[in-house]
Amino acid sequence: MGHLLHHYWLVMIVLAAIFHSSNSHSLTFSGEFPSGFEKCSLLEHLFISGNGLTGNIPEDLFHLQRLSLLEIQENGLTGSLSPALGNLSSLVHLDISSNSFSEEIPDVFNKFPRLEYLMARSNRFTGGIPKSLANSKTLRLLNLGNNSLSGPLYLNCTVMTNLASLDLGTNRFNSSLPEHLPLCRQLTHVSLARNHFDGHVPESFKDFHSLSYLGISNCSLVNISSTLHILHHCKNLTTLVLSLNFDGEMLPDYPSLRFKKLKVLVVANCRLTGLVPRWLSKSTSLELLDLSWNSLSGAIPYWIGGFTNLFYLDLSRNSFTGEIPKSLTRLHSLISQEISAEEPSLDLPIFLKKSKDGRALQYNHFFRLPPTLELSQNNLSGPIWEEFGNLKSLHVFNLNDTRLSGHIPSSLSGMTSLEVLDLSNNHLSGSIPSSLQKLTFLSKFSVANNSLSGRIPTGGQFQTFPNSSFEGNHVCGDHRFDCQADTPDQKRPSTSDESDNSGSDFALDFSYGVALGLGLSFVVVIAFRQKLFRF
Repeated sequence: MGHLLHHYWLVMIVLAAIFHSSNSHSLTFSGEFPSGFEKCSLLEHLFISGNGLTGNIPEDLFHLQRLSLLEIQENGLTGSLSPALGNLSSLVHLDISSNSFSEEIPDVFNKFPRLEYLMARSNRFTGGIPKSLANSKTLRLLNLGNNSLSGPLYLNCTVMTNLASLDLGTNRFNSSLPEHLPLCRQLTHVSLARNHFDGHVPESFKDFHSLSYLGISNCSLVNISSTLHILHHCKNLTTLVLSLNFDGEMLPDYPSLRFKKLKVLVVANCRLTGLVPRWLSKSTSLELLDLSWNSLSGAIPYWIGGFTNLFYLDLSRNSFTGEIPKSLTRLHSLISQEISAEEPSLDLPIFLKKSKDGRALQYNHFFRLPPTLELSQNNLSGPIWEEFGNLKSLHVFNLNDTRLSGHIPSSLSGMTSLEVLDLSNNHLSGSIPSSLQKLTFLSKFSVANNSLSGRIPTGGQFQTFPNSSFEGNHVCGDHRFDCQADTPDQKRPSTSDESDNSGSDFALDFSYGVALGLGLSFVVVIAFRQKLFRF
């Protein structure tokens, strides 16, 4: 009877794990990881991810010599990873991510003649990469991100001929970036961000002929001119994340630079000086551009409006001057109801931003980011163009702290997908257009600290906005600022769009570090199960 109950429990935990992968509200198991797996000698695939299992992996699980796929990620498992892991000689796919394993990774990977996928991110592993792992001939994906691995980074890339995806981000690797890495000829995705590397990007990186994604942010690197000259030789590069490096350097503008296939460029929080470089205009495939939290100056280039696929633009917290280029009102991807961004193909984080309180916030899956125009905290002047109302696909429109003047166009009601509108801390006048009541998805709104007057609209989402969204103006309205009398400049605006030639607002500092609440990592399509991993 005891054996029957044990087999029943094993069947149920596997079924629970399968249901959990398709239904986040399904039954989960907790308690210590059970023993008794030696009775399942024919087992080939074991999924127990996303439960609440604790303790160590039972030793008898390592007797399953037919096991080719083991997923025990997202549990509460602790302790060191037993060297008995090497007994699972048939393993092809191993995922132990998001547990609390500690100490060094056992040096047993020479016993896995078929291992292709190893994911062990978000644990507490220390030490270096085991020699047997650094010499794996079969490995295609290696993800050891978000651990405490340290020392110089070494992989035997002359042997690792199948390695296509490498994520070692958020560890403590030191010394310089490994010059030999491009010898891993199949590498398409590399994340080395948030380590203790320093110095220059090696000249050898120009030999990354297959490289599509490179994330080396927050590594204390220097010489952005050399970095760009080297990386523009990587003809297949589509995503480049360089934030939190090159402190205070000048962003170079060399006509010879060209990143023809680039879709995502993030060079944020570097305190870079200079202008937006003209060579960037040749990157016509750009979908996401983030140059926020720098010290760039001059006018925002008009040619940015010519990027057909650009749906996310963040130029906030710089020193740009002049008017907002009207060409931004013609961004095709923000006018069309369909965003063309392709789903990435890899299990890598994209980049980090900082919020107002200094916390790091990770962007994941850039194709899921809300279509955004983020121009806040600059020295811009002039009006908000009426033509912005044509951007029907825009979700986030942030113009706070930019010295803009004039009225808030009633035509902004045409931005029918808008969720965030922030026009605070400018020099806007007139009234808040009642047409903005049509923005039914609007959840964050602020026009605080302008020179607006008249009544606050009461329909649509306006009843949900706090008083702080309107303070620092001469406005009044129900439940907020009492209207003492209907003076000429305090009469309730007409509901027609003609009389709404005034203001609008928006409250969310969605600048370098806004919490986009999205899950950034690029994903690898695994032969066994397609799973998106959370950049």
